Amino acid sequence: MIIHLIETVYSFLWGDLFTIPLNNSSIGISLMLLLLIPAGIYFTIRTRLLPIRLFPDMIRALSEKKEHPDNLSSLQTLIISTATRVGMGNLVGVVAAVSLGGAGAVFWMWVTALIGSSTAFVEAVLAQKYKEPDPLYGGYHGGPAYYIHHFVEEKTGKKKSHSLIACLFAISGLICWCGISQVISNSVSSAFENAFQIPPLVTTIILVILSAVIVLQRNATVKLLDVLVPIMAGGFFVITLFIIARNLTLLPSVFSRIFSEAFGLRQAVSGGFGAVLMNGVKRGLFSNEAGSGSAPCAAAAAHSNDPVRTGLTQALGVLIDTIVVCSCTAMIMLLAPEDLTAGLTGMDLLQTAMHHHLGAIGVIFIALTLALFSFSTFIGILFYARSNVSYLFGNRWCFQTAYKVLALIMLFIGGLQKYTVVWDLGDVGIGLMTLFNIAILYPMSREALELLKNYEASKKR
Repeated sequence: MIIHLIETVYSFLWGDLFTIPLNNSSIGISLMLLLLIPAGIYFTIRTRLLPIRLFPDMIRALSEKKEHPDNLSSLQTLIISTATRVGMGNLVGVVAAVSLGGAGAVFWMWVTALIGSSTAFVEAVLAQKYKEPDPLYGGYHGGPAYYIHHFVEEKTGKKKSHSLIACLFAISGLICWCGISQVISNSVSSAFENAFQIPPLVTTIILVILSAVIVLQRNATVKLLDVLVPIMAGGFFVITLFIIARNLTLLPSVFSRIFSEAFGLRQAVSGGFGAVLMNGVKRGLFSNEAGSGSAPCAAAAAHSNDPVRTGLTQALGVLIDTIVVCSCTAMIMLLAPEDLTAGLTGMDLLQTAMHHHLGAIGVIFIALTLALFSFSTFIGILFYARSNVSYLFGNRWCFQTAYKVLALIMLFIGGLQKYTVVWDLGDVGIGLMTLFNIAILYPMSREALELLKNYEASKKR
């Protein structure tokens, strides 16, 4: 019965509510697309094209300093949110988008990043505005559960210890991150088995031990991610630049493919335009997490004198995830000969492309990159979980530790065997998070927009 309920909710959130016929194919529209795409467009219009107009301010916001060692700077919270955004979606998700939607899907991923950036700005500003002191870890914590709670109190005019919708969001997040833990370990153990012939049990045990050493310490999470994420994302970016440099003459034809297939007559006539559009949009949404309510849990931890600066930092994180890192994966594939990758899908496509560019070392590099991306995601989601656990159970070490142990158990189980139902449970969790978060973002966005107006007025002064 529980399995049936999970599958039903999953189908409601992620399945196609309706389809739009288009020549020989159709465009499937899910509830998640109906929530995230209009929200992104709405917030982009209300912020007056913030990702483009205030891009220089996003860069300057990274220089904001913290005033106490226990506090996190805006740059550190960007690194934490980037750790979870830059994960399997940047490899597996982009490969799936290009496999199913062709090169044109990359363009629609870029568009999705631009509108998602505005959504990320609004939720980060609210998280920063309603953050609370964190007596356990020091500094601050917060996120959607906290600004949802404030919204309910304001509307009812009553002080509450908890509100139902905020509790539902917090529970959905904890469910989601346990499910993702299994996906992470399974992906890492599979990648190492294929690349190095290491048994999944060995990889899983090492992964769990390393994770436990880090997450069970008080502040080891932030210290590790401060080092790991720049090296991880930077190394992937440098390797991609090397591949681009070796294939510089092919670059114009690659961009020509991306734009021609994004709007191409051939795709429209054949009915393939729906696949190009939807796969690019879906993968972009899932990769950058804008609107799901995850990244605001990191944004709330920043020490900032102006919530807008934190919002600008998190908006930049969406652009880094999709415009930079996802584009790296796409370039690696699209710079390989088409006849070599024709008919290939999934990781086979990416590994074949990397083998073409770098030989056997390219396959090993992809396995290591996937492992690092996945590991950083696990560390990052447990940072997110802090605020949700605190909201539900209060500021107690026993509950914080209990959830970490549960996540480590799920990490171990996932490395040994695929549990499709639990994977679906992770998707259900993030879908419900998005549902509760977006519902509150619309009425509360006026507060973020007012703060943005004040920020720009102060700039003029």
